[in-house]
Amino acid sequence: MLPASIQITGELLSAAEVQDICESLKEDGVRLLSVRGCQLSDRDFGRFCRSVAESRSLAQLNLNLGVVSSISRTRHLADALKTNRSLQTLFLHGSPLLDAGLVALNPALSTHPSLVCLDLGDCMLGEEALALICGMLPPDGAKSGLRELTLSANPRISSKGWARFAIAVAHSSQLRVLNLDYNPLGDQIAAMLAVAVASSRTLEVLDLEGTGLTNQSAQVFLDMVENYPTSLRVLVLAENDISPELQQQISDLLSEGEEEDNREVPPPLGGHAPSSALQPIREKHQPLTWVPHSNSRPTMVMLTSDLGETLLAEHEM
Repeated sequence: MLPASIQITGELLSAAEVQDICESLKEDGVRLLSVRGCQLSDRDFGRFCRSVAESRSLAQLNLNLGVVSSISRTRHLADALKTNRSLQTLFLHGSPLLDAGLVALNPALSTHPSLVCLDLGDCMLGEEALALICGMLPPDGAKSGLRELTLSANPRISSKGWARFAIAVAHSSQLRVLNLDYNPLGDQIAAMLAVAVASSRTLEVLDLEGTGLTNQSAQVFLDMVENYPTSLRVLVLAENDISPELQQQISDLLSEGEEEDNREVPPPLGGHAPSSALQPIREKHQPLTWVPHSNSRPTMVMLTSDLGETLLAEHEM
């Protein structure tokens, strides 16, 4: 029997309900767990984290919208991640971590052997936190690093911090998806990010929605995709002061590049679809889950609740 998914949103969890979740985690019966926006006591949160530590099946954990509401809870989660070895995706969107919270989490996040997707959007992060995040983007491929990173809506970060981050992105050997939407970046930081994108050999998706950009930034990106080879396939520029014509030109050029790459890919052995076809479409602020390759290739099946949250289940072929 395959591990199940548990998704609860906006509920007040009783001690008995938390105990049921903990038992399922300890029995390796849960692969995808979301308690988004839920309330539980500090004592129950500690029990919950100890069970996360013991789980060998948990791949995706969603604690969005304030579940990690204090530094003591952040430390409980850090302790769990130091022991857990299975988690691939962690959502903490909308958690009041501040820099102190990321300092507490950093040793566990930066050394976790499986974590490849991290959402730290709207976590009230600043310079110190961003410097630590740069360390999660290793430059040489000698160790694993994040493949998808979400830093949406962290307005405390200064231009200096974003400039340093752009350098880390340029040299990252793993990063494929970067979501920076709703940060006050402006044209100067966007230009630095354009250089980072041009330097990156892996970055495929960049979300700059609502980041205070103008046609000046769009022209820089247009020049880049028109004249230089790049791995970029998706650039989101909505909710900026950018003309629809420029946005369409960039989109068309990126689409042409993707079509050319697809034509160059040889047909897969055994008639299977390429692995990219198995990846789910990302909802806004809902990162992808990256599942490591194995000898038995899994098929990704979408499980979507009435609330629109997307989960993945895995069936062996």
